[in-house]
Amino acid sequence: MRTSVKGPLMFSAFWAVLAFFAVLIFASGGSSRAPRFDLAFTGAGIAFIVTLVIAAMLSMSYKDNAEHLGKGSGVNLSSARKPSHGFGGTAPRAGREGSQPGSDEPGTPDADGPTGR
Repeated sequence: MRTSVKGPLMFSAFWAVLAFFAVLIFASGGSSRAPRFDLAFTGAGIAFIVTLVIAAMLSMSYKDNAEHLGKGSGVNLSSARKPSHGFGGTAPRAGREGSQPGSDEPGTPDADGPTGR
């Protein structure tokens, strides 16, 4: 597999230029003093090397997924309520046979409110 080095180099160069101008502006300590080009070039070099090493490490750690992982229907695609997933047991509770949560049947707390009026 052939990869290009142009992307990581441009990424590192961008951050180096940004670090150069940031250090040049902030290291001088104001407009009355001379700009510190020595610190600006040092900061740019450090930023270039660090971002280039990080980009190289990330590109070396890249690995394609196995082909079998992209096939199949997936897991838990349905959001329907299942009795075994916290929405009740296999048998209905006493006094509420046949009624579903959220139904508008008379006598259910959902339809009449909490007091049953």
